[in-house]
Amino acid sequence: MNTTNILVIDDDLRMRQFIGDLLKEEGISHLITDDSRNALKIINEQGIDIVITDLKMPNIDGIGILEHAKEINPDIIVIVITGYGTIESAIEAMKKGAYDYIQKPFEPDDFLMLLKRAIEHVNLIHENKRLIREVEGCKYDEIVGASRAINELKELISKVAPFDTTVLLQGETGTGKELVARLIHRASKRKREKFLPVNCGALSESLLEAELFGYEKGAFTGADIQKKGIFEAVNKGTIFLDEINTTSTNFQVKLLRVIQEGSFMRVGGTEPVSVDIRIIAASNVPIEKEVESGRFRKDLYYRLNVATVNIPPLRRRKEDIPLLAFHFLNKYANKYNKKFSGISTGVLKKLVEYSWPGNVRELENIIERAVLMESGNELKHIHLPKDAKIPEYEDICSGLVSLEDVEKYFIQRTLKSLQGQKAKAADVLGISTTSLWRKLKKYNLE
Repeated sequence: MNTTNILVIDDDLRMRQFIGDLLKEEGISHLITDDSRNALKIINEQGIDIVITDLKMPNIDGIGILEHAKEINPDIIVIVITGYGTIESAIEAMKKGAYDYIQKPFEPDDFLMLLKRAIEHVNLIHENKRLIREVEGCKYDEIVGASRAINELKELISKVAPFDTTVLLQGETGTGKELVARLIHRASKRKREKFLPVNCGALSESLLEAELFGYEKGAFTGADIQKKGIFEAVNKGTIFLDEINTTSTNFQVKLLRVIQEGSFMRVGGTEPVSVDIRIIAASNVPIEKEVESGRFRKDLYYRLNVATVNIPPLRRRKEDIPLLAFHFLNKYANKYNKKFSGISTGVLKKLVEYSWPGNVRELENIIERAVLMESGNELKHIHLPKDAKIPEYEDICSGLVSLEDVEKYFIQRTLKSLQGQKAKAADVLGISTTSLWRKLKKYNLE
């Protein structure tokens, strides 16, 4: 019934027969031997997953079997059987890597429970190895680039994708957080199930709750029927919650329950609804700062922050800009049935020198517009915003600058992070909305 290779080693005939009968009754295939030297040969040659060995044996004792088995295969599971007066040896075996021990005489149910737990552990190891091999073979063609930052991002995706845990994506607007979320889903064990993105910042709190959790008939005006929410619709799959930083603390409490308990209440409901979903959340501002300011719950942050993937802005990987530009040129040339031989040196120079506050999304939009407007077979003309450059923090701190330059920098950066929400930006900056409007006019930032 099982595909796990199990070896039982014991020089006591009655114990061998007892364990053998238990395993046969459960339909668990196994090998059995009374010779510890023969056991080492079997471990070397037959890819054993679980070893069940007595501690006290002639020739090679249980500790020797454990050490040799771990040398051959560090992932091998070794369960030691100890008799009266050998508990200290069992503890020594645990320190050297034994999975567990059981003391003679033992109840059959206790032994089988321990063995089944060990089999589950072996199956988990095999599944993880399979997923890792599968992810290593994945091609992340959608993530265009060969820079160190992008290679590190691809490697990180390959590490977090197979493990069914929450993931927090952090990166500026336009860096491709949804794309990364989709790649994580496609490289996970849920890849055959649904993936659904939800932009939390685009919905009011009440609408967001109704969409995600669903609602009962009569929960509010217009709720004429019961409606299942997105969490139920995506059961067994992955949900991507973009701009999680924009949600209210009240909603965050309910989301925390989904993560911790795998259940929620529909709006107007009284009975919990259970779901099995993977949550990938994203923030376009450093969420640690949101936690410090009290706008984001610390407990939810800790649950989301099991695995964090930071997506680099385009200005941090400028060596990828030419490759991205050609990628989008080919994409939109095909879409609009145009032919291009390439991009002029002058245009490439402008692209590399530009700061890209809108990141890859802005680059794609600009290349698409250029493809539409270009009449020749080479991309020679491109329109870049003249006043969109936001100075780097390193540039601000690298020399003598005026207070006005510093103030202008932080106003621009805050507005950009909050997608132009002036009231919220004023609150973050610690000034009134009127003062912010006045400064925007002063620095010609409107």
